[in-house]
Amino acid sequence: MEYKVVTNNLEETIELAQNFEAEKFPNMVICLDGELGAGKTTFVKGFAQALGITENITSPTFTIIKEYNGELPLFHMDVYRLEGNTEGLGIEEYFNRGGVVIIEWSETIKDILPAERLDIKIKVIDEDRRSFIITPHGSKYEELCGDVLWNHYL
Repeated sequence: MEYKVVTNNLEETIELAQNFEAEKFPNMVICLDGELGAGKTTFVKGFAQALGITENITSPTFTIIKEYNGELPLFHMDVYRLEGNTEGLGIEEYFNRGGVVIIEWSETIKDILPAERLDIKIKVIDEDRRSFIITPHGSKYEELCGDVLWNHYL
């Protein structure tokens, strides 16, 4: 099943991320895709704030992976520059480290993504509004979407 949520401003995008954080679980994997400026890092900022992370969240474009400590560890990845070459980075190891993995530009490494995950495609509608196409893979993620989306958006 696929879900669609439209946010009308930055605050609503952050709120959407915080609602997903409220249902977090160890080894959660969220894959974010969308054009530059779509709001991928904004989503991560909202999720991180809700985890209690006070550090400034920026896209790890050049470092590939940033780790943050909160209620659960947050592993924030930006794999845009990898062009699919993940050899030697150990990205797959992060999927089982007990934290939350959020991957920007995940489509570039789809071959190594876990079968069970949450895919979120962000599309720019206009300067402020964004469309989130949310696709759960696996029963745990379907339940997550039910809890978050049915209670808040549908």
